Amino acid sequence: MFKKLLLASAALALATSAASAKDLNAIGVSVGSLGTLYFVTLAQGAEAKAKEVNPNVTVTVADSAYDLNKQFNQMDNFITSGVDLILVAAADPQAIAPAIKRAQAAGIVVVAIDVAAAGADATVQTNNVQAGEIACQYIVDRLGAAGGQIIIQNGPQTSSVIDRVHGCRTSLAKNPKIEVLSDDQDGKCSREGGMNIMQGHLTRYDKIDAVFTICDPQATGADLAARQLGRNEFFISSVDGAPDVEKALKGGNTVIAASASQDPYGMAQTAVQVGYDLMNGKKPDNPMILMPSTLITKDNVANYTGWSAPR
Repeated sequence: MFKKLLLASAALALATSAASAKDLNAIGVSVGSLGTLYFVTLAQGAEAKAKEVNPNVTVTVADSAYDLNKQFNQMDNFITSGVDLILVAAADPQAIAPAIKRAQAAGIVVVAIDVAAAGADATVQTNNVQAGEIACQYIVDRLGAAGGQIIIQNGPQTSSVIDRVHGCRTSLAKNPKIEVLSDDQDGKCSREGGMNIMQGHLTRYDKIDAVFTICDPQATGADLAARQLGRNEFFISSVDGAPDVEKALKGGNTVIAASASQDPYGMAQTAVQVGYDLMNGKKPDNPMILMPSTLITKDNVANYTGWSAPR
């Protein structure tokens, strides 16, 4: 009789637990710019994972254009529409905090993605310090003991960009003969921004040995500027491992030589899973989840599993 009571109690507990599990019915995703393939791929990864959890889930993706006020409005719209989970690539990692608090007060889990966001329940991003380190270690190794003159093409001051530049500087500091000619130009993480910055630098400086760009769209823009002005004395190392750079590394007329990889599709899938687990009371061992980066060059690009690889 006692054994039957125990079994009945266990069954009741399981049924109660199952009944209390929260469903993932709607997700809001606010990204930096849907004009870049990176964030398009990230959105695709989030939707794919969400539909694994619930085929009928509603996924709303919004483009903040790195505008904090615009992102505030997007977050408020998500709250009003009653989403269960928000993924946010913060336009400003600190100033976004009030919007996150409003969402959490409404019972919504918020996961920062791609960049950190103050107060988020968890963060999933590339190990951006590592990415900057390996991208610029490539520059250090290739320039050798003689050093040289380099450009750091900066970008929007999100945590990911700040971390990449910090990692880059850590590697560059190993060789005091490396001179940084410029490090304060914001290329907006866009092809046009990278091209404009590079045109200015190529006009100003007669000799450049290497360029570090904080993302691949800027690298492709800088590469275009170099070809337009007939300059090929330098090489570019970047961060993203994007399809355009993957293609360039496999052949063609380019000064792009390396890129530290990211996996926006996998990152978004992880963020949705972490968010869904948090909705149901399961916390990650560490709320800061860093995805490793690897350096992609012409020597190993043939073995690279890129953004568009089958999942």
